[in-house]
Amino acid sequence: MANTLEIDQASVVDNDIQKQIEFSGEFDGDEYEFAVKYAVLKELSGDEPEDDGIELFNRFNDDIVDACLAAIERKPNASTIIVDEDDLE
Repeated sequence: MANTLEIDQASVVDNDIQKQIEFSGEFDGDEYEFAVKYAVLKELSGDEPEDDGIELFNRFNDDIVDACLAAIERKPNASTIIVDEDDLE
């Protein structure tokens, strides 16, 4: 059985100052802090996130989880895993 990222939905916040969605998640028994850049949401949706960052985050959840897993692989020891367009397949 493949491990998956479990997002703590209660921790999801839209940080429009930093232009990212921030949240906590658990993967393989470890807790991580994530920041998904608006550029990822724009790449997935084709639209610039405005007041709908969390809505876009939820709509593209599966793609974002995959990107988060790629980011963990690239930066496993970062205090906050920054997820950007390079993490999309």
